[in-house]
Amino acid sequence: MTVLTEPRLREKAAAAADNLAAHLAVPPPPQGEDDFSPGSPRWRDQSLSKGAAGVAILHGLRAQHGLSGNKPLHSWLARATRDDLSAGAGAGLWFGAPAVAFTLSIAAPGRYHRAMASLDAAVAELTRTRLRAAHARIDARQRPSLYEFDLTRGLAGLGAYWLHRDPGGDLARQVLAYLVRLTEPVPADDAAGTGAPGWWTADVPSGRQDPAFTSGHANLGMAHGISGPLAQMATATHHDVTVDGQQDAMQAICRSLEDWKQNGSAGTWWPERITLAALKDGRPLQDGPARPSWCYGTPGLARAQQLAALALGDTARQQAAEDALTHCLDDPVQMNRLTDPALCHGLAGVLATTWYAACDAPTSALAARVPALVSTLLDHAHDAPGALPGLVEGTAGIALTLHTIATNTAPGGWPACLLLA
Repeated sequence: MTVLTEPRLREKAAAAADNLAAHLAVPPPPQGEDDFSPGSPRWRDQSLSKGAAGVAILHGLRAQHGLSGNKPLHSWLARATRDDLSAGAGAGLWFGAPAVAFTLSIAAPGRYHRAMASLDAAVAELTRTRLRAAHARIDARQRPSLYEFDLTRGLAGLGAYWLHRDPGGDLARQVLAYLVRLTEPVPADDAAGTGAPGWWTADVPSGRQDPAFTSGHANLGMAHGISGPLAQMATATHHDVTVDGQQDAMQAICRSLEDWKQNGSAGTWWPERITLAALKDGRPLQDGPARPSWCYGTPGLARAQQLAALALGDTARQQAAEDALTHCLDDPVQMNRLTDPALCHGLAGVLATTWYAACDAPTSALAARVPALVSTLLDHAHDAPGALPGLVEGTAGIALTLHTIATNTAPGGWPACLLLA
């Protein structure tokens, strides 16, 4: 399906992608040679989100389409692998060995066989370790950390890797079996009580020293919340990769999201998090839709539910999800809250989400919103001077979004890191 049919707009998107990619042709001089703390330049080398690993995906896909040579790809791969790759507590789909493995599989498929074999082995061991810990936690009737199951560092992200890399393999199904268990209530005698879902976490949101979160919370978003596992299970179902209880688990998550769906003057929206007070009252503390980002906002949650509806054959839920996204895009109050052009929190993420949702929609309502989104992103693609170079939070993601839309190409696998397709 060709979502964007306006040739001149596609030409502008291609030109902007070319320009952004040209600015990322050569990695900047190495910095922070003695610093490998989280967020440092050396740490970002292994980051799909913020650094070199993500940029390599952009150049690898452009090379595959004959838009550049392999030199930029090799330069950024060299930067991504200049240190030993992390397979420890902080590693996940967006960082360390899994991030670089994902990068190689997308940017240079069928090449670097020895490196891929080594990386697959490291990611497999990491996945098994995380699965053992997760099942032990459930058996002990304890609450999970967000990083146990989320997309960025947790098992939803590792499941996305294995579904991309080895969909028929055992590890993809082992992760799905864990995600099914995640949806089961935890009969724990804790502050959250028995009414809390299995994904209720004791983690305090980053930067939120708020007493409202002292008894834990449920995160609904795509990046760190339960919409990520929902999208992962739905995508696996689409690829005929299933385990016992998978449909019931998806239904349980959908019912929970239905319970927390809010209807406002501008359409449907969901709160970012549910606190204990909200759980007891049956209504969120958040009084209206926040930023409409892929990671926490209506676009990401709507896409996850659309994918689930497609997997479950639920046409009513699919229509509701598509309507929620359409109304969000038509609300200037929500859209004006986007001040970032990148994928995670900004315009590129909303555009990419709408693009893939439109590809699966039976009507043209979402496709009709794509040209305006493309024009807006083109106006703001260069609005972040000194921005990070990476894929999810940086310039490479903006360029790759525009490249994908301009060429109307198959995804090439990269949207798996956002659970969009």
